[in-house]
Amino acid sequence: MNKSLEVQANDWWRDAVIYQVYPRSFSDSNGDGIGDLPGITAKLDYIASLGVDIVWISPFFTSPMKDFGYDVADYCDVDPIFGTLADFDDLLKRAHDLGLKIMIDQVLSHCAEVHPWFVESRKSRDNPKADWYVWANPKDDGSPPNNWLSVFGGSAWQWDARRRQYYMHNFLVSQPDLNFHHPEVQQAHLDNMRFWLQRGVDGFRLDACNFHFHDQALTDNPPSQVRDNKTVQDNNPYGMQAHIHDKTQPENLVFLEKIRKLLNEFGAIAIGEVGADDSLAVMADYTADGNKLQMAYSFNLLTATYSAAYIRQQVEEYEARVKGGWVSWSVGNHDSVRVMTRWGGAGATPAFAKMLLAMQVALKGTPCLYQGDELALTEADIAYEDIQDPYGITFWPEFKGRDGCRTPMPWQADQPNAGFSTGKAWLPVPVEHVENAVSVQDHEPNSVLNFARHILKWRKKYPQLSRGEITFFDAPEPVLAIRRDLVGSKSLLAAFNLGNQPVSFNWPDAQGATKLSEAGLVGQVHGETVELPAYGGWFAEVTR
Repeated sequence: MNKSLEVQANDWWRDAVIYQVYPRSFSDSNGDGIGDLPGITAKLDYIASLGVDIVWISPFFTSPMKDFGYDVADYCDVDPIFGTLADFDDLLKRAHDLGLKIMIDQVLSHCAEVHPWFVESRKSRDNPKADWYVWANPKDDGSPPNNWLSVFGGSAWQWDARRRQYYMHNFLVSQPDLNFHHPEVQQAHLDNMRFWLQRGVDGFRLDACNFHFHDQALTDNPPSQVRDNKTVQDNNPYGMQAHIHDKTQPENLVFLEKIRKLLNEFGAIAIGEVGADDSLAVMADYTADGNKLQMAYSFNLLTATYSAAYIRQQVEEYEARVKGGWVSWSVGNHDSVRVMTRWGGAGATPAFAKMLLAMQVALKGTPCLYQGDELALTEADIAYEDIQDPYGITFWPEFKGRDGCRTPMPWQADQPNAGFSTGKAWLPVPVEHVENAVSVQDHEPNSVLNFARHILKWRKKYPQLSRGEITFFDAPEPVLAIRRDLVGSKSLLAAFNLGNQPVSFNWPDAQGATKLSEAGLVGQVHGETVELPAYGGWFAEVTR
């Protein structure tokens, strides 16, 4: 194999599309109201029909479920509510038979307080795992050792009467942070990852991957010069600090190199979730030089801020900082208000959903879709008595938590719980979601679901969209105008109207361009003039 073909074979993920599955809410096979692994396996044909390549499955490990699986009690086993290891093996085999890669979550920075490691660590100050977690003495007045805050509210320190020390928790009190400065902790996690790689998984999504290390001097964080409203909502005091000591430490780069070395043994990949004050810079660092993560993503397109200028700014800033790395752009996940509501508002239409899907495939990077994006699901309004998310309970009513984007997938409009479960679903299925069920959209040629299938498969015909360089044209708001250039191929132009009114603008590059009608978008070009209806889009090919 010549060098260029070898490189292309080894970075197949640049051409891929990721589809995120939140197991609790995807499909329930046993009627207990909670989605499970056999339920996912039963729906893999559906996932494959979308034209995606990688299935990211959120945590299904043994857990007390105080944070719904992101509090792991056993990194090498399946929680009974989700099934068994044999069920996972069946899922993996079926996915591979369908040509799908499986990427599983790894929650390394913290675990559940009932994990055997922490149970032992908190017993005394001199047991074998005494230093596996971040323990610190109180100040002379008994207060926590510093001013670090938890993402989920309050101090990042919890007093433990047994050791008469505080332990650190960046998230829930029941999620103690591991001490990655201890080499045995790093090795334990590398061993856990090897367990799953040996089973055949194709990669990992690393949760909160910049939270692994902390400043051992426990220096106070200074006030933030610019409040962080990307990773937390604006009523959370966490955004008022500059988080330069409690996370994103330089030692993490070396640990990520160890992870990459392990991944390379198996030809596997990793994508890291970055929540930082300057997440674009961290994403660039974590994907640089080909020896750390293959991809990273942040919350920068998961915000309420929505404009062509904002989206362009995020992409251009990343491109300016990246050093040979790669990004995954996502507009929805299990932690964010659904994009149909967050960006589309009350008047969001199917045309809006289609435009967003097309825009995602036009950006440079690996698109990541969240389950239900392909159905244009809106954010569910969950009554207080139905809220499950501890984050939402803490900040109610100003912040209702993440349950609104985690409601069950609607499969069959004429069945209880829209076909998700025969029992009482762990979260209610909104009436408006039933109307957008797979069974409703499946046979409608112009449905959002069938457009998603079409545009994702169409993307594979044009390497410019996965491999090409990206530049932007200074189009008027709310137009996002993109050019993708790849040596040896014609240039691709793409324009999207992010607004709910028709718009036209002059784009000199469009002169002589051939509209790619098979993309399924409804914009037009006349000479240099591009005309876009409300939430319209346009792809064209041009020789330059």
